[in-house]
Amino acid sequence: MKAAAVFPGRKSLSLVPDFPEPRIHTNTGVKLRILNVGVCGTDREIASFLYGTPPDGSDYLVIGHESIGEVIEVGPEVEHFKPGDLAIPMVRRPCNHPDCYACRAGRQDFCYTGDYRERGIMKMHGFMTERVVDDAIYMNAVPGAIREVAVLVEPLTIAEKALLQVLEIQKRLTFSAPPGNAVVLGAGPVGLLGAMTLKLHGYDVTVYSREREPNPSAEIVKAIGGKYISSQDCDINRMAAQTGNIDLVYEATGVSRFAIDVLHVLGHNGVFVLTGVPGNHGPTPTDTDAIMRDMVLKNQCVVGTVNAGKDAFENAIADLTRAWAKWPAAVNGLITGRFPIEQFTEPIGHQTGIKNIIEIGK
Repeated sequence: MKAAAVFPGRKSLSLVPDFPEPRIHTNTGVKLRILNVGVCGTDREIASFLYGTPPDGSDYLVIGHESIGEVIEVGPEVEHFKPGDLAIPMVRRPCNHPDCYACRAGRQDFCYTGDYRERGIMKMHGFMTERVVDDAIYMNAVPGAIREVAVLVEPLTIAEKALLQVLEIQKRLTFSAPPGNAVVLGAGPVGLLGAMTLKLHGYDVTVYSREREPNPSAEIVKAIGGKYISSQDCDINRMAAQTGNIDLVYEATGVSRFAIDVLHVLGHNGVFVLTGVPGNHGPTPTDTDAIMRDMVLKNQCVVGTVNAGKDAFENAIADLTRAWAKWPAAVNGLITGRFPIEQFTEPIGHQTGIKNIIEIGK
């Protein structure tokens, strides 16, 4: 089979033309014919050799962790999948430590040890190849209605896991209150998908991003009933004044300076969700006294979130189905570039548009 891979030792990217076809070796195995694989910032960082670990015994790592595939074979004990079904595999696999309560409970997205494995990222080959095999427990059924955009499910799980945690945190508010005002930082795929999810769940959404209008991301925000504000035209304090009490900030930039500056305008009882992983740019000055004072006096919470569990995948599939039915042009507009696997280095080496995907199967 063909597979797109990074070779960390020689710092190169290459198409592997003879990647061995996987076979089902367990009673609960599922074999997928991969249809589409998304390209994201993680893939670009791996391709820049910032991280990414091949499986033991391999000098390369097959990349790709955002995928959609068609089931072509199942093991004898698989009950919920059959050939022809669509499925999305999860990314992270549990560590082997017996005292990791999260992994033993099937919540490897909260792994305590850091010894988990991730498809296409750490010690496991990814999905940017023609066929893959994995256990049914890691598969998520997808309705045929969203086949063309289902590759967006995995990046959407970032917002879904964040929302699940926000809902748990806000159970502290024992009185009745509407979802309120949400500010999304960044208008890339993760930010726009987050904006859609928050709109579906009743928030008034403002996307605050650098690029001035007109731009495609701003048009998508307006199409779903949100507000778009450019940080070049409106400073943080003016943005906050226009928004009202900010109940939730969903950060999707990975720019720590920007995030901390916006933290200063988080409202009473607000929750600030961090999803980006910034690079090592050295220390930056900030008014820590003001941050601590606000967090105490305004009952604020800050939470970081990474990866996703089964619940977030299921919610992402459900919400993408709702979004596709409600805003088909906006959802379709997120995918702005489609490439064959032979050209996988193009979208990885040079980001264009909002979201690029690799088309492998038809």
